[in-house]
This record gives sequence, structure tokens and C-alpha cells, in this order.
Amino acid sequence: MTRTVDLNADMGESFGPWNMGNDAALLKLVSSANIACGFHAGDPDTMARTMDLALAAGVALGAHPGFADLQGFGRRRIDLSAAEVTHLIQYQLGAAMALAQARGARLSHFKLHGALANMAAKDTALATTCFRAALAVQPDLRLTIMPLTAHQAAATALDASWSAEIFADRAYDDDGTLTDRAQPDAMISDPDMAAARIVDMLNNGGITTRSGRLLACPIDTICVHGDNAGALAIAGRLAAALHDAGYTVAAPDRSDPTRGP
Repeated sequence: MTRTVDLNADMGESFGPWNMGNDAALLKLVSSANIACGFHAGDPDTMARTMDLALAAGVALGAHPGFADLQGFGRRRIDLSAAEVTHLIQYQLGAAMALAQARGARLSHFKLHGALANMAAKDTALATTCFRAALAVQPDLRLTIMPLTAHQAAATALDASWSAEIFADRAYDDDGTLTDRAQPDAMISDPDMAAARIVDMLNNGGITTRSGRLLACPIDTICVHGDNAGALAIAGRLAAALHDAGYTVAAPDRSDPTRGP
């Protein structure tokens, strides 16, 4: 039996003349693109160019908002009020929606970036604020969430459609959250290792933590961070390993909620 899984990458993270990642090459491998919205990375020209490339490749478009932190690439914690978080999300999402609509396209999914995503993974109120803000603008967005965290609790409580995401290039702690990047073993850079662990997780039905513990959970989509130097090698090896294991790489069908109502 053929099994389907989504392969996504964070992209559109260049800024002006400064290039980040190899989006054009990645778009030949992935099925969904999470496009930076100009606050943690990206700019209007980069967003538009990335959307054009994604649409030409038949890749689903998603918004990838984060903190207003260009210097820190959105990976520094910022404490904001619920109203500030709501407006932060809606401003960025609105920009992504406008550029997509100008191309006759529509956003399919929504994924938080960096520190905002990690903070929301441990704070149900914050996750709920972020997701509610996005759904108020486009109710049919599919939320890309970290399973077993506050993301899942918030998305479920909101009766939203969601996809459970695991990361090919990041290690996990035993609570199901990502290992802090400050830790020496937080990042996985070897393409063969990354591919093997993801196939194992899919086959075993859950996340394997760095201690070796298996956390049972749904897995709908796999992420490769586009800003990593080895992103293209990891994505290529992972795509091949998924094919060999009997998986078809494809974005979720908009008519199929996967999870949720």
C-alpha cells in the first residue's frame, strides 16, 4: 500500500542582496513551502519570487510568520501581549495572502517560526492566540503544528484542521519539544542519519527522542530548515529514502482535513 507524507521546507528567507538557502533547488524536492513573511526574514520581493518559484513547481504555499527580529532571525524570545501577538500574526499573514492572491493562488497552510513557535509549543494560551489570529483572517488554513505540545492542544480546542510536523534536522527532548539549539547535539547535519531516523519514526508511528524514547504521535509532514547549509543534501537524501520505503511525497489535499473537523 502506498503511503503519502508531506515534505516541507522553510524558505523565502533571503533579504535584499543577502541570499539564504537554495530555494529553487529545494522546490524540486518538497511538496510544501513555508514562506517567511518579512519580520524574521524575507522581504516583499523575496516573498513574491519564492511564491512564483513554488507555484511553477506545483508546491503548496504556506505563511511562516515569526517575531520582528531580523538580526536574530526570529530565534530570540520576545514577550508580547496577546493583542500584540494577534496583530503580529495578522499583519504578516495578510501580506502573504495578498501576494498569493495577486498570483491567482491561495495559501494552504500556516506555520509559526523560530522562538515564537517554540514558546507556543509550551504555552497553550500563546498557541491559541497565534492560531486564532490566523484563522480569523483565513478560516480554512491548515495549521502545521508540533504534535504532543501545546500546539496540538490549541489546534484541537479551536476545531482547526492541522498537520503534525516532525523535523528532519533537529533533535527532540523527552517532552516532545525540540532540543534547544544551544545544545551541541540539537542539530542533525548528516543526510543519511537524518533520512534513516525519519523513516524509522514514520514506520514506528512517533518521535524518537535523543534519549531513545519513542513518543507515539501522528506524523503528517516533515520539515527541512532551508537556511541550514546542508538543507539540500538532507532533503535529497530524505526524498530518496521516503521513496524507497514506499512513501509518496505530496502536499495534503485541501479537501482532506487530515486532522481536525
